[in-house]
Amino acid sequence: MRRPSNEPQRVPNSRTLQRDGSYNIERRGIPRRRLTTDLYHRMVSLEWRWLITWIMLVYLAVNALFALAYLALGDAIENARPGSFQDAFFFSVQTMATIGYGKLVPRGFSGNLLVTIESVLGMATVAVLTGLLFAKFSRPTSRVVFSRFAVVTKQNGVPMLLFRVANQRDSILVEARMRLVLIRAERTQEGATMRRFHDLTLTRGETPLFPLSWTLTHVLDEKSPLHGLGPEGWEEQDAEIVCALTGTEESLAQTIHARFSYGFEDLRFNHHFVDIISVGDDGRRIIDYSNFHEVLPDEA
Repeated sequence: MRRPSNEPQRVPNSRTLQRDGSYNIERRGIPRRRLTTDLYHRMVSLEWRWLITWIMLVYLAVNALFALAYLALGDAIENARPGSFQDAFFFSVQTMATIGYGKLVPRGFSGNLLVTIESVLGMATVAVLTGLLFAKFSRPTSRVVFSRFAVVTKQNGVPMLLFRVANQRDSILVEARMRLVLIRAERTQEGATMRRFHDLTLTRGETPLFPLSWTLTHVLDEKSPLHGLGPEGWEEQDAEIVCALTGTEESLAQTIHARFSYGFEDLRFNHHFVDIISVGDDGRRIIDYSNFHEVLPDEA
């Protein structure tokens, strides 16, 4: 059956968020910024492996430049082999790190002047890198996992949309709040297609403690933007459900954030989640993460 031309067309992979919570957006038309623009934010946002790689490359490059400068001055390093880049490089490393083993020492005014410049640069570099690494290391991160699927099922005869989240850390996440938003393309009376945001009300959108799993429920009643939609209706809409969780990490006393997105392909109709919470022989509650993403068909 051919879709009417006045309905928004669904584009593959058109979701706003990827499954890992990162944005699925390509920015165009923005003037290209230089690398030095907002450099601190760029460095803090890098993954650890790339940050360490950049630090090592910059450190080696700066010492190599100073080594060439020492060689250009001629006999500026006492006890160094004439024209030896290796000796000049390691002398630069010792100077920048303020090690000073004592075998290689500057000679003459020009050599001491260059050592002074490098020492000041070295102290400033250490201060900047210390702040950068501390900011990177102290950034709060979440270990919140979202269920791979969201299910549409009935509870007490009422259709509901459910998904669940869990905190994988041993520390407790306090004052956790969840917000659920439906994003879909809608066409105005004038024929323009716009992305609309609709808040989806949760039966319980916050919890004072979050030690176990948490099942979030949205009632598909007359007040819901999703009321009356079956699998066919969901598939025809260029829609996704965005989940945004915030809370306070108890041990760090810092706010953490977690995001997730559900598209049509992530919905399971007439299914329910496998129970993952049980009580052990000692009376302690047990959560089984191995079945966290498992769903089963509802009984007819």
